[in-house]
Amino acid sequence: MLGTDKRKNRRYPSIARAQSPEAFSGDALVKDISITGCRVECTMRPEIGVGGTCRLNIVPEKNSGIGRFELTAECKWIRVMDYSCDIGFSIVQSPKGRAFQRYVDYLSWRSQ
Repeated sequence: MLGTDKRKNRRYPSIARAQSPEAFSGDALVKDISITGCRVECTMRPEIGVGGTCRLNIVPEKNSGIGRFELTAECKWIRVMDYSCDIGFSIVQSPKGRAFQRYVDYLSWRSQ
């Protein structure tokens, strides 16, 4: 796992929800996100392995005013803890890039 000081793009804290039947069951929390990657926390052991790709359906928080969007992501690392699991993803593709970029811009503005 890369430290935040080695990242190319700053990650922004998020409270968006993520859904991905290919990677994990139920809803998960997007803990942070940038234009190149994100970290998702789920309560179940993931069904994806490192190197696997999946679709992430992102549902931003209502205050953002941004609708849901989809990302194609590659699993880079998995950290299993007592009651949850963090998964680090690299974003491979954003079919609806405008909503994704608006969300990252919103998080950047909110963090100032």
